[in-house]
Amino acid sequence: MVIGANGQIGRPAVRALERDGWEVTAASRGGGRDASWGEGVRTARLDRSDEAGLAALVGDGCDLVVDVVAFTAAHGRQLTALADRVGSAVVISTVAVYEDDAGRGFDTQEQPDGFPHYPVPMAETQPTVAPGDASYATGKAGLERELLAAGDRLPTTLLRAGAVHGPHSPLPREFWFVGRNLDGRRRRVLSYRGDSRFHPAGARNIAELVRLAAARPGSRVLNAVDPDAPTVAEIGVAVDAVMGVETETVLLDGPPAGSVGGTPWSVPLPTVLDMSAAERELGYRPLASYAEGVAETVEWLAATARGRDWRECFPTLAGAYPDLLDYAAEDAWLAEHDA
Repeated sequence: MVIGANGQIGRPAVRALERDGWEVTAASRGGGRDASWGEGVRTARLDRSDEAGLAALVGDGCDLVVDVVAFTAAHGRQLTALADRVGSAVVISTVAVYEDDAGRGFDTQEQPDGFPHYPVPMAETQPTVAPGDASYATGKAGLERELLAAGDRLPTTLLRAGAVHGPHSPLPREFWFVGRNLDGRRRRVLSYRGDSRFHPAGARNIAELVRLAAARPGSRVLNAVDPDAPTVAEIGVAVDAVMGVETETVLLDGPPAGSVGGTPWSVPLPTVLDMSAAERELGYRPLASYAEGVAETVEWLAATARGRDWRECFPTLAGAYPDLLDYAAEDAWLAEHDA
């Protein structure tokens, strides 16, 4: 059973498991079906917060639960409560659980000198934040603690994903570039000289990790990112190549000037993950590099947003980045820069 099957990770995960011979129940709030799934995939409606509904869907038991939409310790307890009826689990976590050796993490990055100084690349042995209910990161840390503590009853692979990209994303970071290209913008400004690195994770690569972990149950934590960690400037080049455009990039030496130069990847220090544990434990080999994998994302974004208000297309993105396409500020800064 895949919980959250209609999302950007759930769709390719269902597809990968089905092709590997699993009988898959694709559970989601809407109960919809992806066109790429075979007729053998069963669909079901499920509200992730409905404990009775989750237990009823598991029924007498299933060999594997893949949970894409677990975010808290309570969600972890929902899964462990079904340990006597579930063979193993694969659960999506996040790079946001990591903290550096001084206790800095994603939750401290807005504080003075609060951005984490992570090792490059960062292995799964890096310390994590304390579990709690204060933030996305602490909630995911609580989820991990619950599942790892029950590893003898419910072997669970936790996949710490980076900046996920793929069609059907509620937070499509690549739209920072795609939207500008659609609007005919041929100049863009990047802070930190375009060198920021926030490791992306293709949904199809994550689905491959799900497939491999499903066949090798265990209690473990693995990073889940693409084989390469491009800079934000390189991400822009990859998006331009898919869309067939050329763009001039103006580089800021330091942080964004207000909304100008800031992107969803613009960080002062790199966040780059080590994938050697997944290679060693699961025999993992990525399906695509970032440039190869992002093409389907860019094509989906362009088809979805062309001729429409991007805020209506991607409300979650608009809520997180209200100034994503602040052309007025960008034009004013460029005019001053040119002068």
